[in-house]
Amino acid sequence: MTAYWIAMYRDVTDPDKVAAYAELAGPALKAAGGRFVVRGTPEQVYEAGQELRTVVIEFDSVEAAVAAHDSAEYAAALDALDGGAVRDMRIVPAAE
Repeated sequence: MTAYWIAMYRDVTDPDKVAAYAELAGPALKAAGGRFVVRGTPEQVYEAGQELRTVVIEFDSVEAAVAAHDSAEYAAALDALDGGAVRDMRIVPAAE
């Protein structure tokens, strides 16, 4: 079942570290089968919505998304991020 990796950036404390992370994370996640669906800030928010940078990546399954997160290539990206942002990240299965 398709799954979505959803990350929201609550705070960016070091844009250079975020850029270094992105250079490594994008290729690592694509190589693991991820397809970027959303990257950016909301055009409109409602209710208790916040204008946070949001990234949504589609994977073939929850297992594939978890494996991408736990890979050595993505670990290198996280090392580059090194506290440069506070993020809320989750993997969610698609609705049937």
